[in-house]
Amino acid sequence: MKRISIFLAAAFISFAGFSQEEEQEQEEKNNLQVFTPSKLLNKGQWDIKWFNGLYTQTKVTGANSSDSQDAARANFFTSTVEVFTGISENNRINVGGIIEFRSNTFAGRQALSVFSLEDTNSDRKGISSIAPSVKIQPFESVSNFSFQSAIHIPLLEKGDENNNPNGFLDQTAWSFQNRFFYDYTFPSGDWQLFTELNTEYGFGDDKSFANNTFLVVPGVFMSYFPTQKATVLGFVQHSERFGDFEQDNTAVGFGGKYQLTDVLNIEVLYSNIVRGFNFQGLGETYSIGLRALF
Repeated sequence: MKRISIFLAAAFISFAGFSQEEEQEQEEKNNLQVFTPSKLLNKGQWDIKWFNGLYTQTKVTGANSSDSQDAARANFFTSTVEVFTGISENNRINVGGIIEFRSNTFAGRQALSVFSLEDTNSDRKGISSIAPSVKIQPFESVSNFSFQSAIHIPLLEKGDENNNPNGFLDQTAWSFQNRFFYDYTFPSGDWQLFTELNTEYGFGDDKSFANNTFLVVPGVFMSYFPTQKATVLGFVQHSERFGDFEQDNTAVGFGGKYQLTDVLNIEVLYSNIVRGFNFQGLGETYSIGLRALF
């Protein structure tokens, strides 16, 4: 599957080489179309996103294998708050931060058990990491291409991943993350292609599975706008980790977004991991997010 990762990454780079077709006037569009992840904020503008994803699995692949087998249900809930603001006169630099809260349950517990306030021997919960971040538009002439860099700082004790008797919460290695974004709106204005290439390097904790590993996650998203306030989309993502620990998976999904007010929009997504390798869980993710832009 490494060839799939390389192919998607190459496709992303090739898309970045094309200049954006002339867009409709910005005042004729809403935030769903204008402020994609590729676009940077104007100076003094704020973007606050609260995104929640529940992943649940009942199958897992074997060691060094893509063959799957049944496993007791495990559930992983992640709630992420991202806050960014524009700081540059030319609107090409944004700064912000990311904070993640996680709640995981194991041993065959039902998916919604991640929302339980109980403290048992089959769950873990807590704020797992924070990440100062910067977002940059490197080329003035290509406003629909940008990248975001962040240092994810784990808040867990060093080496405390699977050694905790209550199960896994999050990686304890630090992570240097770079995400590259590009979007293209077709001349009709009804369709929009969005591509992302996420790269991460894990370091700092030799007891963590993510230490001395590289993660590459290319993704392609296609959106259709039936109205000015709504969009439906489908996507494909491939994730590949290599280095001291190797693992990969491929997911497909769909969803939609709706502009609730001039400031607030809502996003709902579903994805399914259709294949994986080396202790990769095979399950489904249900996500919902709110974004305020002002």
